[in-house]
Formats: sequence, C-alpha cells, structure tokens
Amino acid sequence: MLREIRPAIVLVIALTLITGLAYPLAMTGIAQALFPRQANGSLIERDGKVVGSSLIGQYFKDDRYFHGRPSATTDTDPNDPNKTVPAPYNAANSGASNLGPTSKALIDRVKADLDTLKKENPSTPVPMDLVTTSASGLDPDISPEAAFFQAPRVAKARNLPEDRVRQLVTDHIEGRTLGLFGEPRVNVLALNLALDEMGKGQ
Repeated sequence: MLREIRPAIVLVIALTLITGLAYPLAMTGIAQALFPRQANGSLIERDGKVVGSSLIGQYFKDDRYFHGRPSATTDTDPNDPNKTVPAPYNAANSGASNLGPTSKALIDRVKADLDTLKKENPSTPVPMDLVTTSASGLDPDISPEAAFFQAPRVAKARNLPEDRVRQLVTDHIEGRTLGLFGEPRVNVLALNLALDEMGKGQ
C-alpha cells in the first residue's frame, strides 16, 4: 500500500515546496529588486513619517483639502459586534455597498451629495466620480474634472488665487498607463500634500 501512495506523498511535498515556498520567495525577491517601492506598498513619506499610500485613498473632509470619491467601506460597530458602521477607506474591509440602482438608501445618499456639491460650485456640472463609490471603496484617485470642480472651494478656504490651485491640479494629472490603459486621473493624497507644501512657501 505504501508503494501506491508514495508518489502522491512525494508529489504533495514537492508541489508544496515549489508553489508554497520557492515560488513566493522568488517573486518576492524579484519584486524587491525591480520594484521595491511598489512591493512595499507604494508608501508616501513626509518629514520621515509615512503619511499614506498612493494606492489607498484617505478620508478628507476639511474644505482646505481636495476630497476623494465617496467610500462605502464599513467596520464593526464598537457598541454592537453584530452590526457595522460606516468607515470610509477602511482597507481592512475593502468593498462596495452592493446597493442596486433602485435602492432608496443609495438614491438618498447620492441626492444629498449632489445637493451639497451644487452649493459648493453651482456653475459647474457635478462630476460623476464625486457622488459614486468605487468597487473597492479605496480608490486613491479622482478625475481631473472632479479636482477642477473642487478648486474654487479649496482656493477660498486657503485664501489662494484660484488659478494657482487649478495649475496645481494640472501639474498632478497622470495620463493613461502606457498611454493606453485607464483614464487620466489625479491622486488626491499627492495633490493635498502639494497643497500643504504650497502653504509653507507663502
């Protein structure tokens, strides 16, 4: 009997060593050698401290900062472990709300966001990505239109010329990957950090 099962045992051990140890170590080594920043989370540092990642959005509500897309991520309610509470950009619980287009909760939330944004900039149509959540809830980027839409509010809150803020947005627009994939975008954290640096220069 041992003779019959020995090949299966040897195969399991060999595949475990190859796919569970050798391959992951090789890929980790290659990633660290060729793409160390990306392999370590694309972290962004300021003054020697990690302030975030270029891959994961952050929750900005202050008028002095550009805001990212709405996030539908949640976390466990500290008062009731059987319930959840909104926790925007919670990387430990990435996901969408899964609310359908006929959901009253979704419709009410989008209408409320639209009303707020229209008051902020009544002369410009509200870009779609400022009222819709991404599939992950962690999207770090917004469209250039969404950034330009917010420029008047940010300029007013920081007492800066609007043209200067709009130029900062233009400077932070990233094109399509390889010129083909995705859409032009603006990383919200990078833009807000640049805003703070601009403030220091005044």
